[in-house]
Amino acid sequence: MIDERAGKELFEHPQSIPPNCTSGQPSRTELLDLLVELENDGYDFVCPTPSTHGRVIARPDRGEAQNVRDVLGWSLSAAPGILPSAFETALRDAGVVMPDNDGWLVPRLRVSRVDDTLFWHSRYPTTALDSVFLGPDSYRFAHFIVDRMNPKARTILDYGAGAGVGGIVAARHADDALLTIADINPKALFLASINAEHAGVRHRTVEVSQPADVDGRFDLMVTHPPFMIDTERRAYRDGGDLYGAALSRDWVMQGIDLLNPGGRLIMHTGVSIVDGRDVLLDALGDRLPAVGLELDYLELDPDIFGDELDRPAYADVERIAAVGTVVRRTDAA
Repeated sequence: MIDERAGKELFEHPQSIPPNCTSGQPSRTELLDLLVELENDGYDFVCPTPSTHGRVIARPDRGEAQNVRDVLGWSLSAAPGILPSAFETALRDAGVVMPDNDGWLVPRLRVSRVDDTLFWHSRYPTTALDSVFLGPDSYRFAHFIVDRMNPKARTILDYGAGAGVGGIVAARHADDALLTIADINPKALFLASINAEHAGVRHRTVEVSQPADVDGRFDLMVTHPPFMIDTERRAYRDGGDLYGAALSRDWVMQGIDLLNPGGRLIMHTGVSIVDGRDVLLDALGDRLPAVGLELDYLELDPDIFGDELDRPAYADVERIAAVGTVVRRTDAA
């Protein structure tokens, strides 16, 4: 059930690698083997916000990697010989690190632990247009899914999957479910599929540009839409109009048509609060059908990404809140 694309061009424009440096393509098998080795060695890293990450590595004693966690977690470059020889070779062979012009090893991916399993995702800083997201919201999303899902779900869709955290966590807490991993980004599908296989989750991947393009019906859909106002229009970050809430609104409206009777859509996202009003809640209230659905809407954190409010695009926004949404289909459609 796995999409076996080799992940070509995953590092077509690798971050922080000189343009004259040969960039090998990643191997699915080698990336899987590395996750197993990291698990066996007890590797652990919790991915912080970009601002926290930047502050930590800016400290005077954090200019270069001293161990595996510095490389694969904090995205610090390592001098040759710092890492165990066999592991350094494995990282090179898998295309996870590449030497720069001075021979230093520059990481091209990160590994973080969520729900007691490891996930490949994009290295810091995530400036590329097609970066594969995993961050602090992913942990809140995972907890919300486990708390609100039906463990008897047999078919699960993770739309806009990124590194696959939502769907993989849901499938690990379900009874032998088949997970469909859907995203617009081939790099995300490649890494999410590896993460799912490592987690022991049966899955398939589909490359689509909107939920309505996904074939099939599902007992559970989980989604974590981008929700920022992003002038660079990065797919993993930009939530579109409505102060960044347009994708959240649209994915809910399309997603409810993919649910089996009794199915649930669980969404974690961020919303702008403007003049005391939640712009997404207002939009859903105007759009959701009056019958056949039940909606639970919770503010999970009243104030996230406060540093974004300094940007002109947020001039009208009082705060950005993290919200959790559960839509249940109660009709027989």
